This record gives sequence, structure tokens and C-alpha cells, in this order.
Amino acid sequence: MKITFLLWHPFFLLFLANAGDTIQALTYDYSATTECLKEAWKAQYGGGIIQNPEFDNGIERWTNFGHGNIKERITSNGNKYIVAINRTQPSDGPSQRVQLIKGKLYAFSAWIQISEGSEIIAVKFRSPTGKFLHGGTVIAEQGCWSMLKGGIVATFSGPVDLTFETNNTSVEVWVDNVSLQPFTKKQWRLHQETTISKVRKQKVKFQVRNKDNTSLAGATITLKQIKSSFPIGCEINEFILNNTKYRNWFASRFSVTAFGNEMKWYFTEKKAVGRENYTIPDAMLQFCEQNNIDVRGHNIFWDDPKYQPTWLTTKIASKKLKKLVEKRLKSVVSRYKGRLIHWDVMNENLHFSYFEDKLGKNASAEIFSRTYELDQKPILFMNDYNTIEVSEDEASMPAKYARKLKNIVSFYREMNGGNKIIPVGIGLESRFAPGQPNFAYMRAGMDYLASMGFPVWLTEVFVDKGENQAQYLEEVLREGYSHPAVKGIVIWPTSPFSKKCKMCLIDVDKHYMNTPTGDVIDKLIAELWSSKPLNISSNEQGFSEVVLLLGDYEVIVKYPATNSCTKLKLKVTEKSTNFVYVHVHGNVCVPNDND
Repeated sequence: MKITFLLWHPFFLLFLANAGDTIQALTYDYSATTECLKEAWKAQYGGGIIQNPEFDNGIERWTNFGHGNIKERITSNGNKYIVAINRTQPSDGPSQRVQLIKGKLYAFSAWIQISEGSEIIAVKFRSPTGKFLHGGTVIAEQGCWSMLKGGIVATFSGPVDLTFETNNTSVEVWVDNVSLQPFTKKQWRLHQETTISKVRKQKVKFQVRNKDNTSLAGATITLKQIKSSFPIGCEINEFILNNTKYRNWFASRFSVTAFGNEMKWYFTEKKAVGRENYTIPDAMLQFCEQNNIDVRGHNIFWDDPKYQPTWLTTKIASKKLKKLVEKRLKSVVSRYKGRLIHWDVMNENLHFSYFEDKLGKNASAEIFSRTYELDQKPILFMNDYNTIEVSEDEASMPAKYARKLKNIVSFYREMNGGNKIIPVGIGLESRFAPGQPNFAYMRAGMDYLASMGFPVWLTEVFVDKGENQAQYLEEVLREGYSHPAVKGIVIWPTSPFSKKCKMCLIDVDKHYMNTPTGDVIDKLIAELWSSKPLNISSNEQGFSEVVLLLGDYEVIVKYPATNSCTKLKLKVTEKSTNFVYVHVHGNVCVPNDND
């Protein structure tokens, strides 16, 4: 088992049960790329329900939506594709009618190119009655093929016309290798479970031996998980400092956190320039360190003009702002140097551009570089919303996220002679509105960004109040956890002490009892993120094997025949050798540091 197989190998074969409980083989495709390629990849899933998906038969089964014309073209390598010309409306171009079934998830992909420049292309599914579903976007370019990967959850049954839309009607739109693959919810869940077993667990084999190296049959091996390798966390705020019940509830569940406001600039330098006060975040960090809870630094800067310190006016001169930015960087990054696992360096700077507008287009990249100079330990994150939640939001669509992050990495590399890479991460806030989340689009967005090779975190998981809130929260968390590229999750319920809390996990007015969303967290901790103590026995050759969640374990091996035992510590990782030799030393448990 290697995560790289799931991220890069184009086909992951899985056997799934359909609604009739018969077995069918389906391919789940994790492959994606943020690169613009000279040749398009083959259609995923063989095209799924799309007819003539690779245009081997020219434009057969395809029609022209709206005005203009469509025609077949062939590359120098003999590959056929379809072109929309003479367009006058954004949706003019190639189309195919498909039948949607309400409740099914549809994974979509296509390869797009345009005749000149660079344009955003969207895929939309339009019903004859005027309903439409937005499936995703990509930045298409002249001279190379870009992958549009997205998806929909069908909210109605009936025919729809698959269409491609771009506002610039003067460009030709080129399309190749189109795929639309439907899945039932049962198939989707089974795929999650199978993937979790492959990427979050590992088979470990033991052989128990005596001190003279002879095998011992009938030895009992007890395994107790000390720490899970997958970080699950929750946002906290200053109220945790003075509430013992809340501290105990929190520390017993989570291994990572981020502070809601307490590290932000408008909090630490609240009243006037130079009047800094770190008393509260210092105390919160101390609580976390005492309870072995890692901390994501949130955040150094927030690009939204509304969330700057009140004394930082919009009319401030660029030269003065630059000095204040450097002062803030030195202050907060140096203060917590070596104590944080991450920094959200620039928060929401796809939707907003306060610092870029004032300091120039490279402001974000310069701040990332300066942060790394001050502290080399944390992974440095962009952090934004709607990248995987809302397919219609072009400001933070996966292609724009990837482009921005590439610019940050390239800037640092160029500033350092082309030899160094800054350690960056992909922060996806994952803040879902009420209603059915679009899990096909969510997965496609994670696939797309994962191809960059940087760690992906769901940093502010939230499902707004509405019908089925707890159910949708559980489904979002399962989807995130099952994706091989996701390295951690932080839930963002907002404070349970606030009247504005929309996704509280506990009810402070009811003796800190779990809410329905809190029950979801405890359910998933027990089912997915932690392991109960296990007991296994060695066979006649002294062998035994078990499948374990990745993480740290305490192992006690007892041999009843001689009343002897030994202890050891075991770290199970995705790269583990999977074989552990255990020597029983005597009737006193002897610590063994071998992994």
C-alpha cells in the first residue's frame, strides 16, 4: 500500500455491490493534474455514460447548444477532438443530452483548450425546464489542454444537456475526452470505506521468539493505541482557559487545534499600533502543550479589509504599511517559533486582496518567504473557502488556488537561486451551507489540488444549521478522511458559549452534553480515528498478524507457559516494514525501544 499509487496511478480497481446486491467492477479514478498538457489524457472511466467520449467517431452523438457551430479536428498525432466556433453566447458549443437520476453522484471530467489567451470554462447541466446544475470550472489556455474535473449530486431526475460556458464568445472552445460516471450513495460509501482501509491502516505481522531464538506458540500480544497518526482537531477560543469541564471535554478528544481569533493581528495588537498583548494566546498555547495538542497558527494576516486592526485605516500609505507588516511578522512568528505545526500565512487571499492592493501583486509571496526565514518548522498554508464547497465560486476555484500557490512557491525558488522549495500546504476551509453537499465536486477539487504534491488539510470544517445538519457533517468528515491526500482535519463549530453558535458540539446549558453534531464526532472517533485495545495470539510458528490504524502503540507480549513477558513501542506508518520480531526476555516486562 502506497498513497502515491492512489494519487498518481490512473485507475484504482474496486469491486462494489449495487442496489441489487450483485457485484460489479468499477474503476475509481483519483488521477488529476493542475498542469496544462500538450496531449490530453484518456477519458476517465472510459467516458462513463457519455457516448463517443473521445470523438473517435467525429461529432457523432454530439450536438451544438445555442448558436455557432461545432466541428471535428485532429491533432498532428491523430487524436480527434471537437471545436466550437462562431460563438455568440457564453454557452454556445458542444453538448450531449444525458439522463440524471435523483440522488446519484456524478463524477465529471473533460479536457479543455481555447484558441487564444486564457479563459475560465465552466461545465453546466441544463434541463429543458430551465433547471441547471453547476459542475465545476477550469482555467483553459491556448496551446495546451487543461483538465476540468468536477461533479454534481443530482437533485432531480430527468434529461439534461451537458454544456460548456465561457463569457468570452470570441474564442473557440476545444473539448476532448469527456467523462460522466454515476455512482449510487451505497457505492460512494463503500469506496470511502475501502480507501480508508488502504490508506489509513496497515497490516502488521509479529513473530514471537524466546531468548534462544526459538518460536513461541500461544503467546498473547496486547496492543494499545497511544496516538493516532491522523490529526483530528477542533477550534478553540479564550473561554477554554477558565472552564474545567470544557477543557476536559476538549482534551479527551482532539489532537490538534487552531485559535478562533486569539492569534490574529486585530486581537494581539487591538487598541493601538505597538500596544501588543499576547497574554491570552500564550495561555491557550500553554494549555495545548500541556495536553499534547498540536496548534495551527491562525493566522498571520487576513486579506479581508474588514478584519484588520481598527487603527489600520484604509488610507494608510504603502511604505508605512510595509513596515507594520514586517513588525507584525517578527512579533508573532518569532514569539511562537518552533511551537506551531502550521501557519495560515495569508487567510482568504483568493477572495480578498487588501495587502496585494497596497503592497503589490507579490505581497503574499513575499510574506510567505519572510515567514519561512523567521521559522523553518511550520508548514505554511494558504487558507480559503468555497474551493471544494461551492462549484460556482470562481474566486477560489481549484485552478485559481493552484495558480496562486504555484506563484508563491516559484517566487521563493527564484529569490533563492532556483534551488530551494518553501514548505507550503493547501488549507481548505470546508465551510458548507445548509443542504446537500456536492461530494462529487468536493472529491474532484481535492483530487485536483492533491496532484500538486503538497499536504492538504480541511482547516475549518463547518456545516451550517439546517435539516440533516448532523448527517451532512458526518458525510463531509468521511469524505475528507477517505481522501489519500488529506493529512488532517480541524472542525470549526464556533464557541459553544456564544449565542451565535451554529454548529455547537456541546450544550453548555445542559451539563456539557453532546449535541447531535457532537455525537457525530464521538461516533467517528470511535469508528474511524481511534483503535480499541486488541489481543491476538501467536500460532505454532510464533506468527500473528493484525490490521492496525496508523499511529503509535504500546505492545505487551506475554508467554503463559513460562509466565514471561516483554514490552515494546510500535510506530505503524504507511511505510512500515510490516514485520515485528518480539523476544520474550523473562518474567519481568522489559522495555524494548525497537520499532
